[in-house]
Amino acid sequence: MFKVINWVVVTRSQLLADLLDTRWPQEFLVKLAKVSPERMESVIREGAYSLVIIDLSTVDVQKAYQLQKHIEKEYAARVVFIHYPKQIDARFLIQQTVTAGVFYSDVSLEDIGQGLASILRGKTVYPPQLISASYDNSNGVDSSENLTIREREVLQALLTGSTNVDIANQLFVSESTIKTHLYRAFRKIGVSSRGQAIAWAQTHLHEVHQ
Repeated sequence: MFKVINWVVVTRSQLLADLLDTRWPQEFLVKLAKVSPERMESVIREGAYSLVIIDLSTVDVQKAYQLQKHIEKEYAARVVFIHYPKQIDARFLIQQTVTAGVFYSDVSLEDIGQGLASILRGKTVYPPQLISASYDNSNGVDSSENLTIREREVLQALLTGSTNVDIANQLFVSESTIKTHLYRAFRKIGVSSRGQAIAWAQTHLHEVHQ
């Protein structure tokens, strides 16, 4: 019996959803659903989705990170990011265990389709320049030794997608204290943004504080 493959597109753009719905169901023999980021968790819970496609032109990267962490923890689906931004450092989104593909905003739907065909065969599809940039980002290898225990805890909390308020509540301190810890940690590990800090922590912080 033919098994229906279910994909879901997380986007706020009805135009994009309609455009994809005219292409991919026929091209890949899949059933395509469209949801907003706010409804994604409830919708994916109801259906057996094998692929979650997140539109980064309408979904904030921090929200996308939180969604992907939830998917990785609770479901067997893989994640694809489309309209991946070139102008900001969003490498922290790429989790090799769950991220199946990344497509820049200037990639055509035809090229995305070719990439999805490879993903259906079990492969991962990342832009070559993104991979090389990740390998080149080797600064701060020994910087973790200079971090205090509290700074490590705060950086580790970033990996769960927690906001400053969330971290403050977890550690029973004020939000301003968390900002101070982040400022000092950023200087020690040589990063200037939250995304860069998450990418650094993924590589250099191996212990997990629960």
